[in-house]
Amino acid sequence: MNNKEIEVVSKLPASKRYEYFIKKVADFEKVWGLLDVGWAISEDDNGNSLMPFWPKKEFANLCAVDEWKNYKAEQIELEDFMQEWLPSMKKDGIKPSIFWNNVDSAVLDIDTLILDLEDELKKY
Repeated sequence: MNNKEIEVVSKLPASKRYEYFIKKVADFEKVWGLLDVGWAISEDDNGNSLMPFWPKKEFANLCAVDEWKNYKAEQIELEDFMQEWLPSMKKDGIKPSIFWNNVDSAVLDIDTLILDLEDELKKY
């Protein structure tokens, strides 16, 4: 990825970054999170737990700042993400925070994320 693409995509509205996430994750069958001793977790304004995910390593690394400065981008196979991660997160009450850019992200229900990924994967 070149720096211009990273810069342009990072500045897109959360809804457009979500669309980019769905397409790239389906293309490469990988999702990226930030890992240190455990996986990066944040909270929304109501105290609900959010787990951030990105479509590419470069975007995840851009968010390894402040409380996540010691975290490193780690890939997750898409099949594991859909079959294990998301159901486990749903059970634990953790929502996915898709494509955080240090300003905002797309936060949505896990069922919606799974359906959007399945719909995109049908195109391949």
